[in-house]
Amino acid sequence: MGILGAIARHLDAVVGIFLTIPGVMLLFPLYGSMRAIESPSIADDDQKWLTYWVLYSFVTLFELSFWKILQWLPFWPYMKLMLCVWLVLPMFNGAAYIYENFVRKYVNISNYISRPKKVLQMMSLDARKSVERYIDRHGPEAFDRIVEVVT
Repeated sequence: MGILGAIARHLDAVVGIFLTIPGVMLLFPLYGSMRAIESPSIADDDQKWLTYWVLYSFVTLFELSFWKILQWLPFWPYMKLMLCVWLVLPMFNGAAYIYENFVRKYVNISNYISRPKKVLQMMSLDARKSVERYIDRHGPEAFDRIVEVVT
């Protein structure tokens, strides 16, 4: 095997970086997201990558919450890799499918932002000061209209 074996071992290390979970979950989506940001138009690619990052957050939260159980499952890294490939690759469009069929149905953001007071409570101090200045200049009705458009 000599040379062929050495090439196979080193090639495996390089290819392994891109076929591991960080490569699939971070490097490829990072590249796609940066291309979407740099594209001149706001298109489906922006929504696609935002959808992916929302699901990536859910997967990470799941893993952090159940790490004690997941460490006992030897097949979990392989399942996670397959899930990530399905979510990321455009030919499968898994992120859009999961978001449309599960996340949108069960996590309704508009329920959490139903009143201006709740919006103000969720903001940082600097953002609240900016909103207060806006209300002083344009009146509370203008702020209510903005909140209605957002929700």
